[in-house]
Amino acid sequence: MTGIPFLGATFQNPVLVSSGVAGFGREVADVMDLEALGGLVTKAVTPEPRAGHPGPRVAEFRGGMLNAVGLANPGLERVVAVELPWLARLRRARVIVNVAGATIDDYVTVVRRVTDHTAVVAIELNASCPNTAAGGLEFGASAEQLGTLVRRCHAVATRPLIVKLSPALPDIAALAQVARDAGAAAVTLVNTLPGELAGRLGNGFGGVSGPALLPIGVRATRLVRERVGMPVIGVGGVRTAADAREYLRAGATLVAVGTAALADPRVPERIARELARG
Repeated sequence: MTGIPFLGATFQNPVLVSSGVAGFGREVADVMDLEALGGLVTKAVTPEPRAGHPGPRVAEFRGGMLNAVGLANPGLERVVAVELPWLARLRRARVIVNVAGATIDDYVTVVRRVTDHTAVVAIELNASCPNTAAGGLEFGASAEQLGTLVRRCHAVATRPLIVKLSPALPDIAALAQVARDAGAAAVTLVNTLPGELAGRLGNGFGGVSGPALLPIGVRATRLVRERVGMPVIGVGGVRTAADAREYLRAGATLVAVGTAALADPRVPERIARELARG
């Protein structure tokens, strides 16, 4: 598989690393061949630097992993001054910037600053963040909030917007439709599920990722493709080329590898090679 068109860019293969796995690229450059992949989604970017949640931030369990990183990142100014220029040196891997915030203004601030950078082909909005101005309700939890978020970001964006949605939504296809109507060009399906294991995380609770998400993400992908028709990046539980093909058969254009790449950074490259062999 080569030459995959997606949102105005061409990806050399359908395999990405999902947000948070590869940091901003430099962190994994010695252990992961980024140029062998279709691209990467950066760590979440917020206007201010964030230290993240107290440790432990990751806990493994039989079905996958719990994580509560807390959107730790160096902040917008460093990302623009240091991280994006490094990513611009990549010749074959495409770069999607993940954006997060506590208010809609936070998202707009980041989108406005990164949207014209030469390294960036698209922007992914993490709609699972709690909106502090709305009492902590996640942006993606209601049609009204999600629509407002996407419309405000679309108004300042010059790159296509992708919205990353939670699998905990009662009707994920309906929310994908809201995102599309507000200006989103694609969706990423799915984000982590909320979970808790007593005493395992410093934050108390976190997001469930890993193998248990595979059938959930595949089903969400099929529902959105059939009911909404917009492009999908499939993510959740991808460990092998067979897992990636489940998403592709369900209608995803690209597939992102998350938890499996934390355990073995060479997994995404192996999946890309196996998919290329057919």
